[in-house]
Amino acid sequence: MREMGNHGFCPGPNLSKRLRGKYVYPYLLRGLKIDRPNQVWSIDITYCRMKHGFMYMTAIIDWYSRYIVGFSVTNTLEKTSVVETVKKAIKKYGAPEIMNCDQGSQFTSDEYISVLKENSIKISMDGKGRALDNQRIERFFRSFKWEKLYLEEYETGHELKHIIQEYIEYYNNQRPHQSLNYKTPAEYYLGNLRDLPVAG
Repeated sequence: MREMGNHGFCPGPNLSKRLRGKYVYPYLLRGLKIDRPNQVWSIDITYCRMKHGFMYMTAIIDWYSRYIVGFSVTNTLEKTSVVETVKKAIKKYGAPEIMNCDQGSQFTSDEYISVLKENSIKISMDGKGRALDNQRIERFFRSFKWEKLYLEEYETGHELKHIIQEYIEYYNNQRPHQSLNYKTPAEYYLGNLRDLPVAG
């Protein structure tokens, strides 16, 4: 397999190691009726295998519509990229009411927590070891890897970012979802966003 340049599919690095206990918040989505865009966003990080090592993709998804409102690609797990991804998404689409994440060190950092509080965003965190608590973003990552990443050849970070951008454009604007009555995330997110009352 090494001579042919093939790689097996296997679990990657553990990206959810907690930094400190003081910034662990309760899970707010259990039993919550999610019925509008920007009510709940989820953020998470996944690894993308490279020829030598890994790169990391941060993505933010709107729970109601499955629309990807932000993403970034880096070669480290520094919290700076996560914080900047959140800031850019808020600047473009407005702040969500709730942001859900796991208990990883990037999401329990002072910088991340501060950005959410500055924008009056309620903080929700998955229970320890409960990946299903953040199922929307986990399903997006799975779809991206099986529908796109594992089928492509790429060697550089630039090529990887192009692959991710291409898939998100397709996912948001062309890929219908059965759970959305076979509409695209963009139709659900942008259409319903226009119908929301403007804050006075």
